Amino acid sequence: MKLLQEKLSKYTLPQRVKEKGVYPYFRCIESEQNTEVIMSGKKVLMFGSNSYLGLTNHPKVIEAAVEATRKYGTGCAGSRFLNGTLDLHLQLEKELAEFVGKEEAIIYSTGFQVNLGVVSCLTGREDYIICDELDHASIVEGRRLSFSKCLKFKHNDMESLESVLQGCEPDKIKLIVVDGVFSMEGDIANLPEIVRLSKKYNANIMVDEAHGLGVLGDHGRGTCNHFGLTDDVDLIMGTFSKSLAAIGGFIAADSCVINWLRHNSRSYIFSASNTPAATAAARAALQIMKTEPERIQHLWDMTNFALESFRTLGFEIGNTSTPIIPLYVRNMEKTFLITKMLFDRGVFVNPVIPPACSPEDTLIRFSLMATHTKEQIERAISILYECFKELEIIK
Repeated sequence: MKLLQEKLSKYTLPQRVKEKGVYPYFRCIESEQNTEVIMSGKKVLMFGSNSYLGLTNHPKVIEAAVEATRKYGTGCAGSRFLNGTLDLHLQLEKELAEFVGKEEAIIYSTGFQVNLGVVSCLTGREDYIICDELDHASIVEGRRLSFSKCLKFKHNDMESLESVLQGCEPDKIKLIVVDGVFSMEGDIANLPEIVRLSKKYNANIMVDEAHGLGVLGDHGRGTCNHFGLTDDVDLIMGTFSKSLAAIGGFIAADSCVINWLRHNSRSYIFSASNTPAATAAARAALQIMKTEPERIQHLWDMTNFALESFRTLGFEIGNTSTPIIPLYVRNMEKTFLITKMLFDRGVFVNPVIPPACSPEDTLIRFSLMATHTKEQIERAISILYECFKELEIIK
């Protein structure tokens, strides 16, 4: 056996979990992404999706994708830098920039590539990238690729952030990068205080709006809009794979920043451009966000109902105040087991274990869509309560 295979063959954790019958990944869905999905031939309530506005099967979104495929084909056969720029890309970039309140925007093929390509190339060797310790993995990878000095502060801890800023050289660029809504915990970044500190220490701010877009702010414009701080944030990032019902991502900022990224961001320059179907689908979803605010209102009505229900029943849900609701288990084995128990009883949820969290913070991630009904949520919570009681997670 070659050395590489010899090393990797020792990684047997997935096999051991499968032997116990509680392996929770790569479960096959046989239907559209909806509040109920077909898995192994049976209906299962879906509470593991990031489709916050429930638009992945919206007729207008589907038709936009079909029409774009008919007109442009299935792909662009090249990068945006060369032969892969369509008028469709330019239209959506203009609309996204206007929507989030920035001068310009550019589209990447995935949200992960946005953070990878932006965070890694904005700052130089003598500069600083400062991240919340619970930032998304894509921000972490972008930070690792940068030649800058990379620093972390404790999650949403503004004293910790100020301490980090105090240790930076005052005449160097300091880029603070945070999730607007944290993807596992569901809590919101303390953006007003981050902005205050950025002004005090002459720092720049980038906000990842992957889980804020379509959820917070006027017509779903995100965390920055929610706090009225759009002008104080230098870069606003978003994905298409959540509220915008497709795949891809974007970064919006001042024209000078976008000009730099357009010619220096490697994951943008050296990746094939976003497909016509995904671009058109995201554009259609954006239009629905603008014209159907009742979707967001229903999402919040269901979110507030679920949050109150979980707290009343004694679930530990942390500081969440969004449609992302962490149900803390704090035991890896029980996290796998309860995921299987819930699935067997007709509820799909996502387990969260290291490296997505610390070993003592394992949880079940329960996420809501605007298309969920109160009856579906009540049914799911009832089953969750039964399972958590059986495993004595709730005393």
